[in-house]
Amino acid sequence: MAPQYGPHRWSAGYHDDGNNEALRAASFMVRDLSGATFVDCDMSQVKIVDSWLVGVNVSGYVSNFVINGVDVAGYVEAELDRRHPERGQLRRMQTADDHRAMWDAIERLWSDTVARAERLPEPALHERVDDEWSFVETLRHLVYITDSWASRTILDEAMPFHALAIPQTAYAPADTTALGMDLDARPSLAEVMKVRADRMALVRGIVDGLTDSDLERVCTRAPAPGYPEESRSVGECLGVVMTEECEHHRYAVRDLAVLEARYGPGIP
Repeated sequence: MAPQYGPHRWSAGYHDDGNNEALRAASFMVRDLSGATFVDCDMSQVKIVDSWLVGVNVSGYVSNFVINGVDVAGYVEAELDRRHPERGQLRRMQTADDHRAMWDAIERLWSDTVARAERLPEPALHERVDDEWSFVETLRHLVYITDSWASRTILDEAMPFHALAIPQTAYAPADTTALGMDLDARPSLAEVMKVRADRMALVRGIVDGLTDSDLERVCTRAPAPGYPEESRSVGECLGVVMTEECEHHRYAVRDLAVLEARYGPGIP
Protein backbone atom coordinates (compact mmCIF):
# COMPACT_ATOMS: atom_id res chain seq x y z
CA MET A 1 0.00 0.00 0.00
CA ALA A 2 1.31 3.45 -0.88
CA PRO A 3 2.31 5.64 2.07
CA GLN A 4 -0.01 8.47 3.05
CA TYR A 5 1.50 11.93 3.19
CA GLY A 6 -0.67 14.30 5.22
CA PRO A 7 1.14 17.58 5.97
CA HIS A 8 -0.55 17.91 9.38
CA ARG A 9 1.05 14.65 10.40
CA TRP A 10 4.24 16.71 10.48
CA SER A 11 2.83 19.86 12.09
CA ALA A 12 5.24 21.83 14.23
CA GLY A 13 6.00 25.27 15.57
CA TYR A 14 2.42 25.62 16.75
CA HIS A 15 1.80 28.97 18.42
CA ASP A 16 -0.16 28.27 21.61
CA ASP A 17 -1.97 31.35 22.88
CA GLY A 18 -2.77 29.64 26.18
CA ASN A 19 -6.42 28.91 25.41
CA ASN A 20 -6.07 25.34 24.16
CA GLU A 21 -6.60 23.62 27.49
CA ALA A 22 -9.70 25.69 28.20
CA LEU A 23 -11.30 24.71 24.89
CA ARG A 24 -10.29 21.05 24.69
CA ALA A 25 -13.31 18.79 25.30
CA ALA A 26 -15.49 21.86 25.86
CA SER A 27 -19.25 21.68 25.30
CA PHE A 28 -21.24 24.40 23.55
CA MET A 29 -24.94 24.03 24.28
CA VAL A 30 -27.61 26.31 22.85
CA ARG A 31 -24.97 28.72 21.55
CA ASP A 32 -25.03 30.84 18.41
CA LEU A 33 -21.82 30.05 16.49
CA SER A 34 -23.09 31.33 13.14
CA GLY A 35 -20.36 32.99 11.13
CA ALA A 36 -17.59 31.46 13.26
CA THR A 37 -14.26 30.62 11.59
CA PHE A 38 -11.95 27.79 12.65
CA VAL A 39 -8.45 27.85 11.12
CA ASP A 40 -5.85 25.08 11.50
CA CYS A 41 -7.76 23.56 14.42
CA ASP A 42 -7.71 19.99 15.69
CA MET A 43 -11.40 19.03 15.58
CA SER A 44 -10.99 15.27 15.83
CA GLN A 45 -13.74 13.52 17.82
CA VAL A 46 -15.99 16.60 17.61
CA LYS A 47 -19.65 15.72 18.04
CA ILE A 48 -22.42 17.98 16.71
CA VAL A 49 -25.97 17.10 17.79
CA ASP A 50 -29.32 18.55 16.76
CA SER A 51 -27.68 21.61 15.23
CA TRP A 52 -28.22 23.65 12.08
CA LEU A 53 -25.49 23.31 9.46
CA VAL A 54 -26.60 25.43 6.51
CA GLY A 55 -24.14 27.02 4.12
CA VAL A 56 -21.25 25.37 5.98
CA ASN A 57 -17.90 25.15 4.16
CA VAL A 58 -15.41 22.54 5.41
CA SER A 59 -11.93 21.93 4.02
CA GLY A 60 -9.07 19.90 5.42
CA TYR A 61 -8.13 16.28 6.08
CA VAL A 62 -11.38 14.40 6.41
CA SER A 63 -11.99 10.79 7.46
CA ASN A 64 -14.85 9.07 9.29
CA PHE A 65 -16.98 12.16 8.69
CA VAL A 66 -20.49 11.08 9.61
CA ILE A 67 -23.50 13.25 8.78
CA ASN A 68 -26.92 12.03 9.91
CA GLY A 69 -25.57 8.50 10.22
CA VAL A 70 -23.82 8.47 6.83
CA ASP A 71 -20.02 8.49 6.52
CA VAL A 72 -19.52 10.96 3.64
CA ALA A 73 -15.71 10.90 3.60
CA GLY A 74 -15.60 8.27 0.84
CA TYR A 75 -17.96 10.26 -1.35
CA VAL A 76 -15.85 13.37 -0.90
CA GLU A 77 -12.61 11.55 -1.71
CA ALA A 78 -14.08 9.94 -4.82
CA GLU A 79 -15.35 13.27 -6.13
CA LEU A 80 -12.03 14.98 -5.44
CA ASP A 81 -10.22 12.18 -7.28
CA ARG A 82 -12.57 12.60 -10.23
CA ARG A 83 -11.88 16.33 -10.39
CA HIS A 84 -8.16 16.01 -9.66
CA PRO A 85 -6.78 12.71 -11.05
CA GLU A 86 -3.29 13.55 -9.81
CA ARG A 87 -4.47 12.65 -6.31
CA GLY A 88 -4.76 8.99 -7.28
CA GLN A 89 -1.37 9.07 -8.99
CA LEU A 90 0.10 10.51 -5.80
CA ARG A 91 -1.29 7.70 -3.64
CA ARG A 92 0.06 5.05 -6.02
CA MET A 93 3.68 6.26 -5.86
CA GLN A 94 6.10 3.50 -4.92
CA THR A 95 9.19 3.56 -7.12
CA ALA A 96 11.66 6.22 -8.21
CA ASP A 97 10.03 6.19 -11.65
CA ASP A 98 6.66 6.85 -9.99
CA HIS A 99 8.12 9.91 -8.25
CA ARG A 100 9.57 11.22 -11.52
CA ALA A 101 6.24 10.77 -13.28
CA MET A 102 4.45 12.52 -10.42
CA TRP A 103 6.78 15.50 -10.60
CA ASP A 104 6.24 15.63 -14.38
CA ALA A 105 2.51 15.91 -13.71
CA ILE A 106 3.01 18.59 -11.04
CA GLU A 107 5.16 20.68 -13.38
CA ARG A 108 2.49 20.49 -16.09
CA LEU A 109 -0.29 21.41 -13.68
CA TRP A 110 1.47 24.48 -12.35
CA SER A 111 2.71 25.60 -15.77
CA ASP A 112 -0.86 25.69 -17.07
CA THR A 113 -2.17 27.32 -13.89
CA VAL A 114 0.47 30.05 -13.76
CA ALA A 115 -0.27 30.88 -17.41
CA ARG A 116 -3.94 31.12 -16.45
CA ALA A 117 -3.15 33.36 -13.48
CA GLU A 118 -1.01 35.67 -15.58
CA ARG A 119 -4.06 36.60 -17.63
CA LEU A 120 -5.48 38.32 -14.56
CA PRO A 121 -4.35 41.77 -13.40
CA GLU A 122 -1.48 41.71 -10.90
CA PRO A 123 -3.59 43.04 -7.97
CA ALA A 124 -5.92 40.04 -8.33
CA LEU A 125 -3.01 37.69 -7.69
CA HIS A 126 -2.46 39.30 -4.29
CA GLU A 127 -6.14 39.16 -3.39
CA ARG A 128 -7.38 36.64 -0.86
CA VAL A 129 -10.56 34.69 -1.55
CA ASP A 130 -12.51 33.93 1.64
CA ASP A 131 -9.41 34.95 3.60
CA GLU A 132 -7.39 32.05 2.15
CA TRP A 133 -3.87 32.68 0.85
CA SER A 134 -3.64 34.69 -2.35
CA PHE A 135 -2.16 33.10 -5.46
CA VAL A 136 1.21 34.74 -4.76
CA GLU A 137 1.13 33.71 -1.10
CA THR A 138 0.39 30.12 -2.12
CA LEU A 139 3.51 30.07 -4.30
CA ARG A 140 5.52 31.55 -1.42
CA HIS A 141 4.32 28.74 0.84
CA LEU A 142 5.43 26.15 -1.71
CA VAL A 143 8.88 27.76 -1.65
CA TYR A 144 8.89 27.07 2.09
CA ILE A 145 7.79 23.47 1.51
CA THR A 146 10.70 22.89 -0.86
CA ASP A 147 13.16 24.62 1.45
CA SER A 148 12.08 22.58 4.46
CA TRP A 149 11.28 19.15 3.03
CA ALA A 150 13.75 19.00 0.13
CA SER A 151 16.69 21.31 0.84
CA ARG A 152 16.83 20.89 4.62
CA THR A 153 15.80 17.25 5.01
CA ILE A 154 16.86 15.49 1.82
CA LEU A 155 19.90 17.66 0.97
CA ASP A 156 20.80 18.28 4.63
CA GLU A 157 21.15 22.06 4.37
CA ALA A 158 20.94 23.76 7.74
CA MET A 159 19.42 27.13 6.70
CA PRO A 160 17.94 26.96 3.21
CA PHE A 161 14.96 29.27 3.85
CA HIS A 162 14.33 32.10 1.41
CA ALA A 163 13.18 35.45 2.78
CA LEU A 164 10.03 35.30 0.63
CA ALA A 165 8.97 31.88 1.89
CA ILE A 166 5.82 31.57 4.01
CA PRO A 167 5.43 28.72 6.55
CA GLN A 168 2.13 27.26 7.70
CA THR A 169 -0.11 29.72 9.51
CA ALA A 170 0.37 28.04 12.90
CA TYR A 171 4.17 28.22 12.77
CA ALA A 172 5.54 30.25 15.67
CA PRO A 173 6.21 33.88 14.59
CA ALA A 174 9.50 33.97 16.50
CA ASP A 175 10.75 30.90 14.60
CA THR A 176 9.66 32.42 11.29
CA THR A 177 11.73 35.53 11.97
CA ALA A 178 14.71 33.53 13.23
CA LEU A 179 14.78 31.59 9.97
CA GLY A 180 14.94 34.82 7.97
CA MET A 181 11.48 34.73 6.44
CA ASP A 182 9.78 38.10 5.95
CA LEU A 183 6.02 37.76 6.29
CA ASP A 184 5.60 41.50 5.69
CA ALA A 185 7.21 41.33 2.24
CA ARG A 186 4.92 42.12 -0.70
CA PRO A 187 6.77 40.74 -3.73
CA SER A 188 5.38 40.74 -7.25
CA LEU A 189 4.38 37.55 -9.02
CA ALA A 190 7.50 37.83 -11.17
CA GLU A 191 9.75 38.05 -8.09
CA VAL A 192 8.14 35.01 -6.50
CA MET A 193 8.17 33.03 -9.75
CA LYS A 194 11.94 33.52 -9.99
CA VAL A 195 12.41 31.89 -6.58
CA ARG A 196 9.74 29.30 -7.32
CA ALA A 197 11.47 28.27 -10.57
CA ASP A 198 14.71 27.74 -8.67
CA ARG A 199 12.97 25.53 -6.11
CA MET A 200 11.14 23.49 -8.72
CA ALA A 201 14.44 22.92 -10.53
CA LEU A 202 15.92 21.71 -7.25
CA VAL A 203 13.20 19.07 -6.85
CA ARG A 204 13.60 18.13 -10.52
CA GLY A 205 17.29 17.50 -9.86
CA ILE A 206 16.46 15.28 -6.89
CA VAL A 207 13.90 13.13 -8.70
CA ASP A 208 15.97 12.86 -11.90
CA GLY A 209 18.81 11.26 -9.96
CA LEU A 210 16.57 9.18 -7.70
CA THR A 211 16.89 5.40 -7.36
CA ASP A 212 14.55 3.02 -5.58
CA SER A 213 17.09 2.51 -2.80
CA ASP A 214 17.40 6.29 -2.32
CA LEU A 215 13.75 6.40 -1.27
CA GLU A 216 14.57 4.43 1.88
CA ARG A 217 17.47 6.61 2.99
CA VAL A 218 16.81 8.18 6.39
CA CYS A 219 17.13 11.97 6.60
CA THR A 220 18.87 13.28 9.71
CA ARG A 221 17.42 16.81 9.91
CA ALA A 222 13.91 17.84 10.86
CA PRO A 223 12.26 20.05 8.22
CA ALA A 224 12.52 23.14 10.45
CA PRO A 225 12.97 24.04 14.11
CA GLY A 226 10.00 22.92 16.17
CA TYR A 227 9.18 19.85 14.08
CA PRO A 228 9.24 16.49 15.90
CA GLU A 229 12.63 14.78 15.97
CA GLU A 230 11.79 11.52 14.25
CA SER A 231 12.99 9.40 11.35
CA ARG A 232 11.89 10.49 7.89
CA SER A 233 12.92 8.77 4.70
CA VAL A 234 13.63 10.51 1.40
CA GLY A 235 10.47 8.93 0.02
CA GLU A 236 8.37 10.33 2.86
CA CYS A 237 9.86 13.79 2.44
CA LEU A 238 9.23 13.80 -1.30
CA GLY A 239 5.72 12.57 -0.58
CA VAL A 240 5.07 15.61 1.61
CA VAL A 241 6.46 17.96 -1.06
CA MET A 242 4.27 16.45 -3.76
CA THR A 243 1.18 16.27 -1.57
CA GLU A 244 1.54 19.96 -0.73
CA GLU A 245 2.02 20.77 -4.41
CA CYS A 246 -1.16 18.91 -5.39
CA GLU A 247 -3.32 20.19 -2.54
CA HIS A 248 -2.29 23.82 -2.92
CA HIS A 249 -2.78 23.57 -6.66
CA ARG A 250 -6.33 22.46 -5.95
CA TYR A 251 -6.88 25.47 -3.71
CA ALA A 252 -5.29 27.78 -6.27
CA VAL A 253 -7.51 26.74 -9.17
CA ARG A 254 -10.56 26.92 -6.91
CA ASP A 255 -9.77 30.54 -6.05
CA LEU A 256 -8.72 31.47 -9.60
CA ALA A 257 -12.22 30.58 -10.75
CA VAL A 258 -13.60 33.11 -8.25
CA LEU A 259 -11.12 35.78 -9.33
CA GLU A 260 -11.85 35.18 -13.02
CA ALA A 261 -15.55 35.65 -12.37
CA ARG A 262 -14.75 38.80 -10.41
CA TYR A 263 -12.32 40.39 -12.87
CA GLY A 264 -12.95 38.51 -16.10
CA PRO A 265 -10.16 36.38 -17.59
CA GLY A 266 -7.72 38.23 -19.78
CA ILE A 267 -8.59 41.72 -18.51
CA PRO A 268 -5.33 43.72 -18.38
